[in-house]
Amino acid sequence: MAPSIHICSNAEAVAQTAASFTANRIRSVLQTQNRFCIALSGGSTPKRLHELLAAPPFREQIDWSKLHIFWGDERYVPLDDTRNNARMAYDTLLNHVPVPEDQIHLMQTDYPDPAESAHAYERILHRYFDGQPHSFDLLLLGMGDDGHTLSLFPGTEVVHEMKRWCAAFYLQQQDMFRVTITRPIANASSCVLFLTTGAAKAPALHEVLQGPTNIDLYPSQTIRPEKGELHWIVDEAAAAKLQ
Repeated sequence: MAPSIHICSNAEAVAQTAASFTANRIRSVLQTQNRFCIALSGGSTPKRLHELLAAPPFREQIDWSKLHIFWGDERYVPLDDTRNNARMAYDTLLNHVPVPEDQIHLMQTDYPDPAESAHAYERILHRYFDGQPHSFDLLLLGMGDDGHTLSLFPGTEVVHEMKRWCAAFYLQQQDMFRVTITRPIANASSCVLFLTTGAAKAPALHEVLQGPTNIDLYPSQTIRPEKGELHWIVDEAAAAKLQ
């Protein structure tokens, strides 16, 4: 299925549109099933989305008791580190809405070996999604200036991972370990929503959406839901080079 591209005037409009999209999606899905599995992302645009969802009117539109929270990736730093994606999500969203704590599934970063964290998270994913028609009901993603998404960075082996659902690896350019879900579980999602803002993203966005396929240069090209929907909500600055 071809991606749907929604172009907004600026970053705030992207966040507002994403909040409305997310709330509507949750309400729609919960009409036919009793849980909603969402995978969160790090970054500045998702941070604003979290703030909107945690406040009226969106806060009252969502049955938070039925949400099950996951993460797409994590920096291997402690939960109290400001670089930790889960820390940001708690500060901006989860501390302000009534999601049951046992329905919040962190990528634990206190294992001696990051590979243990990835194995543990993979077990959680299998417990939730084995035998199901899809994985996440909504996977929220961002895209870096270099075309990466999740912790799928240009030139890394994990971009080509097709068996494991979660992997850990050392990212040389950031001098840290990362834990990330991989293509197979991401592309089993019912709906994927990319949020992309800023002129710095324009060259990569053009290549990802309209350039030749080269996943080693632009890993975001690997995200193509097999049976689900793919949406991009972008601002005019990021969309400047799109045809």
